[in-house]
Amino acid sequence: MSLLRLKNKVIVISGGTKGVGRAFAEVAGREGAKIVIGGRDEKSGKEALRNIRIFGSEGIFVHCDLLKVEDCRNLFESAYEKYGKIDGFFNYAGVTPVSPLDTCDEETFEWVMDVNFKAAFFCCQEAIKYMRKNGNGSIVLTGSAHAWGGQKNRAAYACSKGVLLTLMEHIAHNYANEQIRCNYLTLGWTPTEGEISLRESLGETEQHLRNRAAHILPMGRMCEPGDYTEALIYLMSDDSKMMTGGNFRMTAGEYI
Repeated sequence: MSLLRLKNKVIVISGGTKGVGRAFAEVAGREGAKIVIGGRDEKSGKEALRNIRIFGSEGIFVHCDLLKVEDCRNLFESAYEKYGKIDGFFNYAGVTPVSPLDTCDEETFEWVMDVNFKAAFFCCQEAIKYMRKNGNGSIVLTGSAHAWGGQKNRAAYACSKGVLLTLMEHIAHNYANEQIRCNYLTLGWTPTEGEISLRESLGETEQHLRNRAAHILPMGRMCEPGDYTEALIYLMSDDSKMMTGGNFRMTAGEYI
């Protein structure tokens, strides 16, 4: 039986319609949280909300294009108008195109940095503004092992995740005195919709991807979206109220 570890908390999730974002949205709802899902896929968002309601909680979907700062602001304004507070923010939205340093074009670089960093920066700005009103809050930024150098064909992505690590440390250092926490959840190699789509565009099937990854990763398999939900519940709950500035690694033993 659930302990309702997130009872009555209001949690905003950017990119909450896919992958780890959606998995956490549904589990957090099961744990008693009110969920605000930000994204572009309304159908998927509303499916997640139906699953949340089955377990007796509630939430809303806010259509937003995270390339637009005004949409980032509207996501948090809508959450506050609906529920009167914001307790947590999980920044999941991100893109991972092929982007080697020696061939990455300006358009790809700007797209990656705008989605992965600029949107996160302004979402965190809004999160802090509303968390101040209730005197505390937890922000979790989605990290990657690529932040420590990265693979050759992910240069722009690696840089975006590296700067998110700096943003996490900045928030943790400068807002702890307001009881606003920020931690970095380093995800491993995960067969999300985006990862599978990218690999298929390069001629690799999902099964081949999984088989190849199983031989590379020390723990013998890829991480699944559901593998991260317990860590996220902990980071959003009062159990972690003294944890900030942390790098929470869940990578199946992968260290790039």
